[in-house]
Amino acid sequence: MNNPVTIDYTHFEDLEVGQVIDLGATTLTRDMIVSFATEFDPFPFHLDEKAANASLLGGLSASGWHTGAIALKMLLKNFPKKLASAGGLGFKNLKWKRPVMVNDTIGGSATVAALRRTRSNPQWGVLTLDMNITNQKGQTVMVMTLDNLVEVRDPSTDGAEATK
Repeated sequence: MNNPVTIDYTHFEDLEVGQVIDLGATTLTRDMIVSFATEFDPFPFHLDEKAANASLLGGLSASGWHTGAIALKMLLKNFPKKLASAGGLGFKNLKWKRPVMVNDTIGGSATVAALRRTRSNPQWGVLTLDMNITNQKGQTVMVMTLDNLVEVRDPSTDGAEATK
């Protein structure tokens, strides 16, 4: 039986290993950086330009967590259709490769790295995405692998796994 709320969403069966989702682009302003940092990551190099200029980063920079939050927002906004997601299962291999500075524009891609059906709950599949976030110069600023639980349109179908 189909879930009436997600009937027109992207389901597990609609995904393919190797599929690439372009994340679009977002420019981080000083206000965005300071606002996020004030609430969630109040290190001086995210809040105060004088302290930031004296830091290893050499200027006001976004929190890595802010970069990750923006990447997730871009993923959901730019998915071909809304994803029938039940939520994240976690991430691994998170690396912040270089700082995101005021007025940097970040974008990138998410690649479907693996798909597998769950063994105990046939109504769910696991989507693994490799995310690569870059700045306007094409330099990688963040990478991570993200696992997400995705609704299966027809749980009675074969649970064969698709892998890397």
